[in-house]
Amino acid sequence: MSKGKKEPVSDRRKFIFNMARGVGVATLGGFIWSAYIDEAKASQLLLRPPGALKEEDFLKTCIKCGLCVEACPFDTLLLAKPGDHKPLGMPYFTPREVPCHMCPDIPCVPVCPSGALDIQSVMTDDKLDINISEMGLAVIDKDSCIAFWGIQCDACYRACPLLGKAITIEYDKNERTGKHAYMKPIVHSDPCTGCGMCEHACVTQKAAIQIFPREVAMGKAGDYYIKGWDKNDDKRVKNAKAIKTRTDISKKSAIDSLNDSGDLY
Repeated sequence: MSKGKKEPVSDRRKFIFNMARGVGVATLGGFIWSAYIDEAKASQLLLRPPGALKEEDFLKTCIKCGLCVEACPFDTLLLAKPGDHKPLGMPYFTPREVPCHMCPDIPCVPVCPSGALDIQSVMTDDKLDINISEMGLAVIDKDSCIAFWGIQCDACYRACPLLGKAITIEYDKNERTGKHAYMKPIVHSDPCTGCGMCEHACVTQKAAIQIFPREVAMGKAGDYYIKGWDKNDDKRVKNAKAIKTRTDISKKSAIDSLNDSGDLY
């Protein structure tokens, strides 16, 4: 073979090259898809700044400018970076590390240029009100909370900015000792803002009280159930459709149904 000429690539070598290239592309695609799945799952559990839209709308509206992060005086807010397994460039916070300190002027919200942080959602009578924000909801694991063991601890209660409102203490007799009282922390969903001060203050190795997005932490009664004693609850079910009777037994009163044993079998 003359010097300088390249040996032609055989069909076998071409096949090997193409196969290796295909495997590489498939592997890269797998990594990208896996990262996307991880981010999508993580997004459901992330805590956003005050005033954040619902997660699906927030992801569409946030332009990843980072202005809310810069405005936070306590370095609570972070921007997700590669390797965090979170939607890149999106603001979030981890209350166990640095909670929201409930700034009265809420500096992170007014600077948002896209509306991803809705200033109207944190305003009462045309004034900023951090106490009505809904960043998340505190959830207590009673099995690991030492207060439910009978050990006196009110760290989460004392740390709560809305003292005696978002978290209250329920006293109960300790039957095991017969003389000590349980001091059980109880979270109230309406006033709880999800700031995470309680989680940050929790004394257990892994916090026994944690903040989750409200969509994750809260159940939903549905429109078939209503608080008859609460007039405001009428607004929640004003568009509810009437329940249609589907069986013969449901047409009868409860007493008639019980008296007619034939309908029970």
